[in-house]
Amino acid sequence: MTTPSPVRVGLVGAGRIGSSHAEVIARRVPGADLVAVADPRPGVAEALGASLGARGVTDIGEIFAASDIDAVVIAASSGAHCELVVAAAQAGKAVFCEKPMSLTLADADRAVAAAETAGVPLQVGFNRRFAPDFQAAHRAIVAGSVGTPQLMRSLTRDPGLADPAGVPPWTVFTQTLIHDFDTLLWLNPGANAVEVYATADALVAPEFKDSGLLDTAVVVITFDNGARAVAEASFSATYGYDVRAEVFGSGGMVTAGTTARTAMTLHDATGRHVETARGDVDLFLDAYTGEFVEFAAAVSEGRAPSVTGGDARRALSIALSCIESVTTNAPAKVAP
Repeated sequence: MTTPSPVRVGLVGAGRIGSSHAEVIARRVPGADLVAVADPRPGVAEALGASLGARGVTDIGEIFAASDIDAVVIAASSGAHCELVVAAAQAGKAVFCEKPMSLTLADADRAVAAAETAGVPLQVGFNRRFAPDFQAAHRAIVAGSVGTPQLMRSLTRDPGLADPAGVPPWTVFTQTLIHDFDTLLWLNPGANAVEVYATADALVAPEFKDSGLLDTAVVVITFDNGARAVAEASFSATYGYDVRAEVFGSGGMVTAGTTARTAMTLHDATGRHVETARGDVDLFLDAYTGEFVEFAAAVSEGRAPSVTGGDARRALSIALSCIESVTTNAPAKVAP
């Protein structure tokens, strides 16, 4: 049996998450080969690329034009995602895009259409789908172990807000809770969100509220199968990076997620102690690896990935309805 050649990857965006993705692809994904990194900031891509055996460029267009690149990973700023997805697809490259894929439904449709027209895979970075405990929860639900989902919960609590002034308006919905919205859709198979009621405030850094900061939010989501879900987010979990989910159904309940870095618990004279993860990469390194293993496999096998642009659109639709709900202080319908 012939082993397929590694998928040759070009990465766009060498910021915090882009740099992490580059390291994961280069060092943890046998089915992928990091060929190039692009970032418009002078010297940034070159330094990252050199550390990982890849070339670095400042002209993003070089990634799309390169004949030795099969797939593009987009980790640039959120507002640029849609245009980069379209450009990559039109260049015939398979596309992995960090969430959110876009900031409007029209742009989401445009990104999906570009990939479909070009006949290239389009995967979006919802990493929780690749965390072992979340995957086990999903399998239990699909197997009917909890019956029909009735009450659901998903939460994201980040360990700190380093620069409140640098957080764009509505980030809590479009970039943070969008993970939870995707998780809740995934853990309620076949159901669609139909209505949300969202409340949000600046409780962590209230002095930035007038600048548009919202750092704490709670969303109640109603699904068309009758299930009710609560999604919550905070940018101030002093004890670590906290991501959890729960599904209660007619036949049982399943939970997933922990802040613990390992399964070790220290018991001593002062009590019980658990070392906690302090960031997304820290907690979800294996999940980030899993999503790129899946992406490389989808490209090699010429199939659709397990997380698609359509999934990204559904999660975005909930996020945009939350913005409407907060703005009007009333429930908002979720656009199909």
